[in-house]
Amino acid sequence: MKQPPAKPQPTQAPGHLLGDIRQLIEQSRQQLASAVNSALTTLYWHIGQRIRSEVLKDARAGYGEQIVATLSKQLEKDYGRGLSEKNLRHMLRFAEVFPDVQIVSAARRQLSWTHFRTLIYIGDPLKRDFYLQMCQQEGWSTRTLQERLDSQLFERTALSRQPDALLAQELASLRQNGELHPGLVLKDPYVLDFLGLQDRYLEKDLEDAILRELEHFLLELGAGFSFVARQKRIQIDHDDFYIDLLFYNRRLKRLVAIDLKLGDFKAEYKGQMELYLRWLAKHEQELGEAPPLGIILCSGKKREQIELLELDASGIHVAEYLTVLPPREVLQAKLHEAIALSRARLENRGGEEA
Repeated sequence: MKQPPAKPQPTQAPGHLLGDIRQLIEQSRQQLASAVNSALTTLYWHIGQRIRSEVLKDARAGYGEQIVATLSKQLEKDYGRGLSEKNLRHMLRFAEVFPDVQIVSAARRQLSWTHFRTLIYIGDPLKRDFYLQMCQQEGWSTRTLQERLDSQLFERTALSRQPDALLAQELASLRQNGELHPGLVLKDPYVLDFLGLQDRYLEKDLEDAILRELEHFLLELGAGFSFVARQKRIQIDHDDFYIDLLFYNRRLKRLVAIDLKLGDFKAEYKGQMELYLRWLAKHEQELGEAPPLGIILCSGKKREQIELLELDASGIHVAEYLTVLPPREVLQAKLHEAIALSRARLENRGGEEA
């Protein structure tokens, strides 16, 4: 008896075909999610702006509270919890803080509504603009943004010690040209609590710990840093010198030498770092790169000595490092005091020069 022809067995799809289609699907999902987020962010701004115009137009005390409460009851009934009273207040705040829709339009594809919801409650406009620009430039997630806020990143940047006019100018340059000023990258203090160092340690212990936790250290250094060398040997007049740590910053397009010191800053550290930077500029700096920068990391600072030595003019940044993170309130008070002192010194210097 003749057997019926065997049914063809299903074969597994070729791996490359399956991979290509999966990639297409994932890309489409990401594009769709980005488009939805962008549309929602714009919608929320327009809702907030419409409520804001109604409140401003009426000018009655307490009218804003009433209108938001009344609106939310109907909108939540029609469209769900996304338009609750709490969320409507976020949208109103959104429109108040960002009255220019162009700023929102420029950032909406990179920043989610959750980003904006965090940013709108930063009271200082320059501080808010700093975090907005860094989110866009560095692609921070909402989690990263919150971590940077919790670590007082803005207050620890060198540029936060400068007058508001200069800070606004540098943020405008970053927004318009993508040019990152060193003062937006360099910090003081650097928080190195992840190193797990005990009360007593040597400079070598500090260096070893940094290399063990290099990924965390790079995150603390900030945008664009990559590791180049440890104990970089340089020879001058048959004498050997060693740079503790050498990095390159792709955003600043310059080498960054780091010298690790236990205890307070000493004046002689300036000459040592200047020697390193001039050697690097002569032998290692590539065409198109900016002059090297130096960071002297100390466990303590002598502010008047640092000011008198005018280290910034030599491309040297002195900063403290903390191996134990103090309570948030203590760190915040210390940073605010440092900012106030730095700005007062700059104002006095400006008055003397005038």
